[in-house]
Amino acid sequence: MKLFSTTGLGLATAMAAGLAATASAETELTMYYPIAVGGSLTEVVDGIVADFETANPDIKVNAIYSGNYDDTRVRALSALASGEPAQLAVMFSIDAYDLIEQELIIPFEDVATTDADKEWLGSFYPALMANSLIEGKTWGIPFQRSTIVAYYNKDLFREAGLDPEAPPTTWDEMIEMGKALTKGDTYGLMIPSTGYPYWMFQALAIQNGKEVMSGDGLTTYFDDPTVVETLEFWKSLSAEHGIMPTGTVEWGTLRQAFLEGQTAMMWHSTGNLTAVKNGASFDFGVAELPANVRKGSPTGGGNFYLFEDTTEEERAAALKLMQFMTSPEQAAAWSIATGYMGVSPAAYETEALKAYTAEFPPALVARNQLENAVAEFSTFETARVRDGLNNAIQSALTGAKEPAEALAEAQAAAVRLLADYQ
Repeated sequence: MKLFSTTGLGLATAMAAGLAATASAETELTMYYPIAVGGSLTEVVDGIVADFETANPDIKVNAIYSGNYDDTRVRALSALASGEPAQLAVMFSIDAYDLIEQELIIPFEDVATTDADKEWLGSFYPALMANSLIEGKTWGIPFQRSTIVAYYNKDLFREAGLDPEAPPTTWDEMIEMGKALTKGDTYGLMIPSTGYPYWMFQALAIQNGKEVMSGDGLTTYFDDPTVVETLEFWKSLSAEHGIMPTGTVEWGTLRQAFLEGQTAMMWHSTGNLTAVKNGASFDFGVAELPANVRKGSPTGGGNFYLFEDTTEEERAAALKLMQFMTSPEQAAAWSIATGYMGVSPAAYETEALKAYTAEFPPALVARNQLENAVAEFSTFETARVRDGLNNAIQSALTGAKEPAEALAEAQAAAVRLLADYQ
């Protein structure tokens, strides 16, 4: 009896040829991705990518992890300049102006053309889209997004005779509680002033009632009296009130300092939430930032961008990947695994995130703060303008210059840099 026939061989050959054709038709994507906050984020992203590839066997995704947001921008743009293929990246939400100016990215309206695509574009929290919508078009899709939140050690609150369920809601309360909490080797408060000092400063300025830039990316207000007063207040937390260390506070080591009891309160990204939850040996809380004139925090974190130099097939595959990674179920899983926000209201309606936030209410704080959030600092020439502000903040906090002098210099530099775009 024949086990197979020549017809069967022909069918097998045809099937093999079909498989080969499928393999050769595979669309390959290179995605640059920042790992800027602690935790095993590479494993989380790898897991999402693996799930996507299982669901889409015709698409191969190469995730390249590239340090912090600045590292990622430099590495991705260097790759593009040298002719290395890259289709998408998660980069700073505030990079949009520069990426548009350099004609490196395309608006999503060029590729998200179906009714379902348009519904997807409208599904995100408006506050998270504030850095993406420029001149009527959508240039970035929110994914690794955050606000600044206040972490506090409830055990140290109890020891100081403070209500552990009542963190400070105003600047005056923050100073008063900070003094009660400053004992021995423990400071009452630490606000990081390296890494992303402009981000923390923007939060303070908003709370003091003043934005540090215009909404069109063309004007900065660094030398405004209210902004100067804001930097004087930040410096006073150490120089006058003694609740914070003098000089600068390191972004990269602050979480560990909080976990080791070196500070009773810290301001940091919600992206640290899961790492703090897993690492804390004490009872801790998370609160919205305190107000002075008003409540407020800038949004932060990274958006997906789609590069200009891509084929139609690559654009379609990249769009499919972004839609998968921002779907309510994936956004919920991402938020639980990292502490970053679910980027859409639908994410918080999933059973997974509803159950998690019921068990762990701090996971809702950053999302709730969106009600008072504003777009993160962004202008044309963002990196250079931001560096000038960062240097001014640090020179004031270290005592090298007075706040008014430092901010006047940063403003003059920003005016020069932005003049060509006016």
